[in-house]
Amino acid sequence: MFITNDIKYLGVNDYDIDLFEGQYDVPNGMAYNSYVVCDEKTAVFDTVDASFTDIWLKNLEEALSGKSPDYLIVQHMEPDHSAGIHIFMDKYPDAMIVATAQAFRMMKQFFGEEFEDRRVIAAEKSTLSLGRHTLTFVTAPMVHWPEVMVTYDDADKVLFSADAFGKFGALDTDEDWSCEARRYYIGIVGKYGMQVQALLKKAADLDIQKICPLHGPILTENLGYYLNLYDIWSSYGVESEGVMIAYTSVYGHTKEAAELLAKILEEKNCPKVVLTDLAREDMAEAVEDAFRYGKLVLATTTYNMDIFPFMRQFIDHLTERNFQNRTVGIIENGSWAPAAARTIKKMLENSQNITYTETAVTIKSAMTAENKAELEKMAGELL
Repeated sequence: MFITNDIKYLGVNDYDIDLFEGQYDVPNGMAYNSYVVCDEKTAVFDTVDASFTDIWLKNLEEALSGKSPDYLIVQHMEPDHSAGIHIFMDKYPDAMIVATAQAFRMMKQFFGEEFEDRRVIAAEKSTLSLGRHTLTFVTAPMVHWPEVMVTYDDADKVLFSADAFGKFGALDTDEDWSCEARRYYIGIVGKYGMQVQALLKKAADLDIQKICPLHGPILTENLGYYLNLYDIWSSYGVESEGVMIAYTSVYGHTKEAAELLAKILEEKNCPKVVLTDLAREDMAEAVEDAFRYGKLVLATTTYNMDIFPFMRQFIDHLTERNFQNRTVGIIENGSWAPAAARTIKKMLENSQNITYTETAVTIKSAMTAENKAELEKMAGELL
């Protein structure tokens, strides 16, 4: 597949994978992207997952049409992109490998060698001429590993973006980009918003007409849309107006309160209400929604003088991804010693710019008329 006259796609689709990184459900598979720039000299961008190395090498041979590659550009050392490095270097003994100094140290860890006699160490804004194409390397530490770099091709105005702008799903999947890109970003890169912001500032100085990520489709139109979403996500801003209600319930009383609050909000014309049962719905989807909307209600039971395990897991996911800049309401339930609200606030105490609703709801076993009135009041504060 041609991306430009000189740039070809070499990647593969993985339809067999069930969990990406051992935890993210990927019902539509996964794409491992790789590219080659054919000029006076030829540069290959990244390899693919070990399961597909043979297919990738065949794709590369077809793209090269008998030529040998001059360079392998390694932007990210995660094994789904780097597993083929050693095989590539054995197959093409005259090729040089280009990567950051830290990436070479990781190669030693993965492969037992750093390719000292065949390496080019890329530094911030260092360049590599292929002929018509000049590649500029831009370091992107902690987006989302410390050795990461991205590469800008000045001839075709292409940004090879490593894992940035990636998404779940094989390339032939017909689905909205933002949904699975958001879940991918929040789950995998979300902790590193400050580092993504730094990369976006570097990218702002470049004339980018195409973005070639290591997962997901090549982005070629309306790039401002994708850049704006990345700016919102990485600055922990509010993407969509609305309220997410995340609940856990043992015997149905907390669920009843959560559902009533959702109904009240809908009757008050809340732009969007998302109701999520944390015990039954995909945790990554729930985490994604918590970051998407500006207001979050946590409804849970006291459990072993703590909170219900799925709620604790959910909040742990939020805090380890730097959850911030949100309004939070709390509904707690406890038949004799309610402790959920206190526990939740303790878990969120290091989260920045969290504003709690003035109204908090404490249910003792089952809802009362007073609780229903409190839910009405909370709904007004959330709008």
